[in-house]
Amino acid sequence: MSGMRMESTRVAFLETLTALMEADPKTVVVFADSVKVFRATPEFLQRFKGQVFDVGIAEQNAVATAAGLAGCGLTVFVATYAGFITMRACEQVRTFVAYPGLNVKFIGANAGIFGGEREGVTHQFFEDLAILRSIPGITVVVPADAAEVRQATKAIAKLKGPAYLRIGSGRDPVVVDPPRPFELGKIRRLEDHGRDFVIFANGYLLQRSLEAAAQLKSQGLCGRVVEVHTLRPLDGEGIARVLAESPAAVSVEDHQINGALGSAIAEVIAEHGKGRLVRLGLQDVFPESGDAFGLLDRYGLGVRDIVQAVERVVSKVAASAGKR
Repeated sequence: MSGMRMESTRVAFLETLTALMEADPKTVVVFADSVKVFRATPEFLQRFKGQVFDVGIAEQNAVATAAGLAGCGLTVFVATYAGFITMRACEQVRTFVAYPGLNVKFIGANAGIFGGEREGVTHQFFEDLAILRSIPGITVVVPADAAEVRQATKAIAKLKGPAYLRIGSGRDPVVVDPPRPFELGKIRRLEDHGRDFVIFANGYLLQRSLEAAAQLKSQGLCGRVVEVHTLRPLDGEGIARVLAESPAAVSVEDHQINGALGSAIAEVIAEHGKGRLVRLGLQDVFPESGDAFGLLDRYGLGVRDIVQAVERVVSKVAASAGKR
């Protein structure tokens, strides 16, 4: 992976938050002993001392504090590890933020196996999206890289109501270069070589999906790569239109196989009656720790895995068409 350009999603978030807090003193942030996680400097803390709250290792209290601040009319960001928001403080997220629809924005770091390679399974959070998709009213966004984190942070800040932004470890590859316009709640077609297949992906795995599509094109299979960065509100109509044109589909996600991107695509197929899907993700296992790129390969999320999945589903669609 030498030569790959890297840019921290954590720094991208903090820089964007800094601009938002400068522009609006009613924008505040709550940390849970996670100041260093987000690369917040002593200068940042001093500069915004009336807008920064660190409650210590107490994520449930962080969410409850955020709910209280939001109830006073503030726009509140809660920034800590993804799993500590979605699992340790799940009840508080559901009952004190989502139920009353408060203006709290959750920023979950170290998401996925790619983000949590150093600490292992206790800090690899691959259930977060499924958990939040089951709670009504929370906007759920999975940016691809640092540039998209900047765009998405600005977008959720403008929303009224709760949102969740999934970011990485701080050692994050640049995926979409140069950056492309971001519209919350709308899919983005990153590559469109033809209609033989479609790969739906988000996060860093967009990069591998683009590589797989290029490889398939060289083999004579011409398809498209579609980014689904917003899981709620899901662009079901946009996804259905793509599937109507390219019914052979593969979903690729750094998440357990159930409840997130693959499930969302399957739901669209079930409701609209068009498409055949192969889902790639963690297949009902707890992963090991190790090199981030190696972990993706180890658990079936390599470029070759994506290529083979596309070949399988294209073959199935062709066989099904031949039987009619």
